[in-house]
Amino acid sequence: MHSIFVSDLHLTPERPHVNQLFFDFVRDAASRAQALYILGDLFEYWVGDDDLADAFNASIAGALGELSAKSVAVYLMHGNRDVLLGRTFAVRCGAKLITDPTVLELYGARTLLMHGDTLCTDDVEYQKFRTYARDPKNQQAFLAQPLTARRAQILGMRAESEKSKQGKPPEIMDVTISAVEQTLREFGYPRLIHGHTHRPARHVHVVDGRECERWVLPDWYEHGGYLRCDSKGCKAELL
Repeated sequence: MHSIFVSDLHLTPERPHVNQLFFDFVRDAASRAQALYILGDLFEYWVGDDDLADAFNASIAGALGELSAKSVAVYLMHGNRDVLLGRTFAVRCGAKLITDPTVLELYGARTLLMHGDTLCTDDVEYQKFRTYARDPKNQQAFLAQPLTARRAQILGMRAESEKSKQGKPPEIMDVTISAVEQTLREFGYPRLIHGHTHRPARHVHVVDGRECERWVLPDWYEHGGYLRCDSKGCKAELL
């Protein structure tokens, strides 16, 4: 018995090689797991569940639906790119939406799941945008626009975000250690699994004299990767 964790796949028609990695992963490695947890940013961007008529979006939902039909539990957490993923998409995938953060007992180990962006507290500009993007009134106003207008707006925001990143020191876009330690303390010194930073690694934090393991998941811009966890622990795997 084991579970698999991924994040930051950033799936988009413009990267067919990575999309094929995803389809192969769902049919192969993920199909042998008890559960698949997608911890945010499944898509490069998501303009709303009414865009499921798009052939590419439908193909991703279909692949996850086939996986869940094989009795693999599929869990979806919002990231910063796909905060608008909703119930309609989850139902199409046979998946369950989970909150950020989520705590579970994973094969006897208390484990905290996060997308990871809330840990990057030094990036004040991003945290302001995150608050704006997750405000229900702002989301409702955005979703009231036509699909074409939403898509154009998000693409414009993505371009501005990339420009903004170029002027930021790399360490600002990584987690803030004090925020990590406070989170581990708040949730009872668990193992932590998250993505967002695109800096895959295993870290050990000593908080109040207790060792806490932190796994950072890889992005899928060049090649895929996942974390496999069972009763013996976790192991990073590349595709």
